[in-house]
Amino acid sequence: MALLAEIVVDTEGDSRVVVLYPVMWLFIAVLVTFVVTRTITRRIRARSGAAPTDDGAESGGGLINDITVGGVHLHHQVFGILFMTLAGLALIATTPEGTALNVFAALFGVGLALTFDEFALWVHLDDVYWSTSGRKSVDAIFCALMITGLMIGGAELVTGRIGTPEWWSSIGYLAISLAISVICLLKGKFVTGIVGIVFQPVAIIGAIRLAKPDSWWAMRRYPNKPRRMARAQSRFGERYHARWNRARDFVAGPPDVREAGIR
Repeated sequence: MALLAEIVVDTEGDSRVVVLYPVMWLFIAVLVTFVVTRTITRRIRARSGAAPTDDGAESGGGLINDITVGGVHLHHQVFGILFMTLAGLALIATTPEGTALNVFAALFGVGLALTFDEFALWVHLDDVYWSTSGRKSVDAIFCALMITGLMIGGAELVTGRIGTPEWWSSIGYLAISLAISVICLLKGKFVTGIVGIVFQPVAIIGAIRLAKPDSWWAMRRYPNKPRRMARAQSRFGERYHARWNRARDFVAGPPDVREAGIR
């Protein structure tokens, strides 16, 4: 079972040392990297009104700027993919323990944060970082933090040795969680569906409640149920989106009114 940390007591010296587990280093790396990355990108954005440089890129001077190689802007997800690849190869090839395992877990977390911070770019295949569509990246980071946080609290997807009753029981539980989470995703509840894979009660609540009016579920199951569609439109109306968008914008910065990527 994954734990947040443990206190190791030295019986000879009677000293206490807090030992963090790899999953905690992963969580810390994701959180810190996301905060630092958003701080830097917001700083770059604040100076984006400066005169263009020779290669056409906007820059306000200083040490913090976009990274451009041969006139091509390198998104920070590129470095995230590299970090995750290196950490993954190291974890598979060397099966490290102790400090080395913690280092690679943290490196993987750095890569995960850099990559997921541009999740919206994966979906749209366009630089929508500062558009309203870019808010999907905040949802993705939130899911990553929630899942790693639940793992810290002891959540495990599969337990027991392969083939044992405990293992089959955990596989069955996971299959049910996945099925319920798929319903959440079909109802347009992205965060609920992803988090529900690890914490099933969240998925159950999301699957039972109304679908979002523009979701696959609502489009196919609510046309002949006008009252249910009306309830969905009321529940997930402008006030709902405005409330969540304020939270996203507080964390990651408001989108650009021009709907263009300024990075």
